[in-house]
Amino acid sequence: MRAGVDIGGTFTDLCLAGPDGVVAIGKALGTPAAPADSVETVLRDTLTREDIGGGELSQVVHATTLVTNALIERKGAKVALLATQGFRDVMELARERRPDIYRLDVWRPRPLVPRHLRFDVPERTLADGTIELPVDEAEVEALAGELAERGIEAIAICFLHSYADPANEQRARAAVERAAPGLRVAISSDVAPEIREYERTQTTAASVYVQDRVVRYLTDLEQRLAGLGAPGRLRVMLSNGGVATAQDAAERPIRMLESGPAAGALAAAKFAGANGYDDLMSFDMGGTTAKLCLIEDGRPLVTHEFEAARTDRFTRGSGLPIKTPTIDMIEIGVGGGSLAHVDPLGLLACGPESAGADPGPACYGGGGTRPTVTDADLVLGYLDPGFFLGGEMRLDVDAARTAIEERLAGPLGLSVTDAAYGIVEIANAAMVNALHLISVQRGYDPRDFLLVAFGGAGPVHANAIAREAQMPTVLVPPSPGIFSATGLLTTDLKRDAATTVMRRADEAEEAELDALFAELERVGAEELAAEGLARDRVEFQRKLDVRYVGQSFELTVLAGSDLLERFHAQHERTYGFAAPGEPVEIVSIRLTSVGRIDKPPARILEAGEAPPPRGHRPVYFAESGGYVDCAIHDRSALPGRARLVGPVVVEELDSTTIVHPGYSVRVDDTANLIVEREDA
Repeated sequence: MRAGVDIGGTFTDLCLAGPDGVVAIGKALGTPAAPADSVETVLRDTLTREDIGGGELSQVVHATTLVTNALIERKGAKVALLATQGFRDVMELARERRPDIYRLDVWRPRPLVPRHLRFDVPERTLADGTIELPVDEAEVEALAGELAERGIEAIAICFLHSYADPANEQRARAAVERAAPGLRVAISSDVAPEIREYERTQTTAASVYVQDRVVRYLTDLEQRLAGLGAPGRLRVMLSNGGVATAQDAAERPIRMLESGPAAGALAAAKFAGANGYDDLMSFDMGGTTAKLCLIEDGRPLVTHEFEAARTDRFTRGSGLPIKTPTIDMIEIGVGGGSLAHVDPLGLLACGPESAGADPGPACYGGGGTRPTVTDADLVLGYLDPGFFLGGEMRLDVDAARTAIEERLAGPLGLSVTDAAYGIVEIANAAMVNALHLISVQRGYDPRDFLLVAFGGAGPVHANAIAREAQMPTVLVPPSPGIFSATGLLTTDLKRDAATTVMRRADEAEEAELDALFAELERVGAEELAAEGLARDRVEFQRKLDVRYVGQSFELTVLAGSDLLERFHAQHERTYGFAAPGEPVEIVSIRLTSVGRIDKPPARILEAGEAPPPRGHRPVYFAESGGYVDCAIHDRSALPGRARLVGPVVVEELDSTTIVHPGYSVRVDDTANLIVEREDA
């Protein structure tokens, strides 16, 4: 028995699965001030309801936004930086490129380490790994002792070219540990052993900045699990789509940066792939944000540099660059709890501010008085006030109408219905724009992709979004509201490693690259073996960072005999051109070690005809000119291969799927809902 627990902006979700598939799901309102409280609550309540003892759990896989929140809110340790003499300001100098050369109000985030806590250390390693000047360990010891006395809690060490030879960084770390054993220390050759001093410095500082908070949280969570009878079972989702033990995750916590969103994208790839769809976009709309990820050939796109804590969500260069493998996705501040308002120009706007779990949307009855997307969905009839969370939570329609009337409809001179529909249209437009950012602007045509919708609000809005983006098909998996928690149980153990090599492709010896990969594979296999993975369950994925000679940045391409052909093709799609006649160089090699874990099997449905609807209610469809008396179906009662013609509403415990006029929905053999155009 394994449990997946995902903390979202509004709810904490749980999925329990055994050898035969999903056993139970659970949902609890989040507790932002103490996130571990909601994890313990949803686990205890669900285990009690299902009469399952904590000792029956073999693993509890957890996804958290703790690292992201710590960087955004600047709630981390007091960190000092030790840098090569003359390079302490690289963190602040950053890159020459401004986030937006035409705007005066877009600025990069403040450095995590202020200038008075950044120190020059005499040492020098050359680009080829030659140590020209050994580090003065006595000087580092003296500095570390002084910093400890001044209340510094952690030290980041980033020396020039340490990726080529980490010896000076390792000696400096040892010196700090001798002089101040209570300080946490991170060295860049462990955290991000790659070229580019600025990104490597930021990543190292960010990792040790959040480390103490992560250690305290995971320790607390492990103690709570022990109290439930499941000691030592905690696993943590990483940004790369793999899981790790709590101890391993805490050693380099920056790998948890995008812990939560990664799970949903992986689950989307698995569920869609099982039905023959290899090219898709995952669409996760929860209470606070909407996240989209492009998945090609069954694999989510991965980036090796991610920007955290952006001052402007869509502006590249306005955040902290973090060098860690991360599933590449677009995230926007539009979710079910996103607040609608009248902007300074007198126009209707939505997000990015959210009502969150406290007080929540007006219709939750938690004291919220400002209208949200969920309030608009309720007023338009998309949601059943008596069947939210399967009837466990009743929604207040009058409170939703009052919030929209007082805050929006009245000031704008609109009816409540028109104002509610305006909220939904603005939210949908923002999500279509994000969809184009991750597809069209990267050389992909969204019409060639399937849209996989999940999150509590995703299936409510997915049909309208697919229609606007001209995407032919929407897939809604079982239990979409807790789908990211389900995704935690479809992941494997993963370890990523990289080594900078800087070789021209026509000069790189295949034997040399093989030897480098073999060493990374040896280390990866040992790390996975330490977690109980047999060697026959470990696989390796070899990749290379490649660019044309003279370029500043590179593309990551699968290793193999057709490396250059795939690089030119990827360059063409990414940048609109390729130059096959130009020399190519290999910048770094990358290895992902994957330890395969058994996954819960899909549920197979018996085929049959759709039963009569359990009821009807008015639902607003603009294309039909207003409210339509719409059939309401219980998803759990639909057999395999059942087909319904829109407009129709399909409800379940944790979400609602809206099927618009001109579309139909069918149930496939593995319980997915497939929404398609009637004339397709």
